[in-house]
Amino acid sequence: MRLRAMGYRLDIRKPRFGDELPKTMKHHSGCVIFGGPMSANDTDDFVKQEIDWIGIALEEEKPFLGICLGAQMLVKHLGCEVAEHKHGKAEIGYYPIEPTPEGRHLLSWPGHVYQWHREGFELPRGAKLLATGDTYENQAFVFGKNAYGIQFHPEVNLAMMHKWTVRGAARFQLPGAQNREQHFTGRSRYDAPLKAWLYQFLNFWLSGKDQAQE
Repeated sequence: MRLRAMGYRLDIRKPRFGDELPKTMKHHSGCVIFGGPMSANDTDDFVKQEIDWIGIALEEEKPFLGICLGAQMLVKHLGCEVAEHKHGKAEIGYYPIEPTPEGRHLLSWPGHVYQWHREGFELPRGAKLLATGDTYENQAFVFGKNAYGIQFHPEVNLAMMHKWTVRGAARFQLPGAQNREQHFTGRSRYDAPLKAWLYQFLNFWLSGKDQAQE
């Protein structure tokens, strides 16, 4: 994993399986909340707990990154809506995104990103939209000093893609979803620039620079 290669030691917590979350971020450089099959709208205690916990990272102004579900949890914590597409469309496969002027100012962005979701999110009040898409408009944003939410999955490796496209094959029937062959064709075309973006983003995100004042 890139974070290990950058010299960071990972502290992996899984609230779904009873892991306790840190009461402070004092001893951590930052936090990433990844995706998952659940919804940020679910009423399970561990989902509510994780959404509430995000307040600690925000209050202590530690670098925070929410990926897909993690971004939607951040949005829910900030009091905004997470919901299905009005026409029931999903993004499962590779889809184009477009950086906003604010996003373009911060980073160079890939033309296509890997997606696996059928819910999207409102842009929280006070957040800056960094990238947009055709089906789900809000694809990436920054809130406050250095809390980021992205709808897509730059972290997915080849083994993960094989697993997801087998275990989640039923979702290929959803409106807008791509079939398994398209996933791997897309990977051969788009994965290299997406990974390049991820490495650039992680260095940028963990630099300690106040992005809110860019």
